Amino acid sequence: MIYLTLFLTFLKIGAVSFGGGYGMISLIRETVLANAWLTEEDFLNFIAVAESTPGPLAVNMATFIGSAQAGFLGALVATLGVVLPSFIIILIIAALITNLLKYAGVKSVLQGIRPTIVGLILATALTMFVTQVFGFTSVGDEFSFDWKALVIFAIIAAIAILWKVFKKKQFSPILLILISGGLGIALNVI
Repeated sequence: MIYLTLFLTFLKIGAVSFGGGYGMISLIRETVLANAWLTEEDFLNFIAVAESTPGPLAVNMATFIGSAQAGFLGALVATLGVVLPSFIIILIIAALITNLLKYAGVKSVLQGIRPTIVGLILATALTMFVTQVFGFTSVGDEFSFDWKALVIFAIIAAIAILWKVFKKKQFSPILLILISGGLGIALNVI
């Protein structure tokens, strides 16, 4: 039963999500927490691991969550569920792309989806920030300020911004993740 639930859950997420893995994070988070598959803290850890491993974020998240719930077969069905809608849609679009983009309605739909994806990504980032730094997971939770998380965030943001200003290019996300991990280790040793 868990295999079917994982497959259908991630099939639904894969079918209704636009904007790639970052656009899916809010849907995955809502579903995972509603089903009590992970805690908020575990979910945030899964995101960190999913971003630091090769492959698309949504596929990695589905694989990790499926594995945590039902082992190897759970990982397989969750991954298949999240990938299948995109695969089918891409096949259809590839066959029809030249004809679809000339319609104003298709262009309008795509232009309407873009700001929604940005909003979902920003809402998820804000939720993760508030959860990590202030300890709020739901309304009514007590305030629990984590100064270490704020210090790590400030240092990483400063590095990324200063690099962009002075070098005129983006700092490597991989290096930012490694620096974040190093700072986390250093601050937890203190």
